[in-house]
Amino acid sequence: MLLAEAGYTVRGIDLSDAMVEAAKMKARAAGVAATFQQGDATDLPYEPASCDVVLARHVLWALPDPASALGHWVSLLRPHGRLVLIEGSWSTGAGLTAADCAALVLQHRLSAAIRPLREPAFWGRATDDERYAVISLH
Repeated sequence: MLLAEAGYTVRGIDLSDAMVEAAKMKARAAGVAATFQQGDATDLPYEPASCDVVLARHVLWALPDPASALGHWVSLLRPHGRLVLIEGSWSTGAGLTAADCAALVLQHRLSAAIRPLREPAFWGRATDDERYAVISLH
């Protein structure tokens, strides 16, 4: 919603119909234009080089072949497009470490900057596990 509120064109995909409906309801409540549809994050229905940014939040760690998914996501980026991944390595043992996530990105891109996301405001509470963004500019 934040990106749509800032004036960006937003398209979202989720495997869960319930999550798609929740996103549509949030967009309507916020009064923003955004398109959401049910689909597979590993096979997005967009044209190659059609996105300025591909942003995924807590998705990569759950995919059976994250390297392949990243390859597909990178193919969607226009020249100079940005890849933004919000991920974590949680106290439950699930997730990806920042180093592992960056290594996956570097299989497809030239850069992978890690930004820790420790601020409690991001999560609604203080956390003691690893939460971060990996940002790739090229």
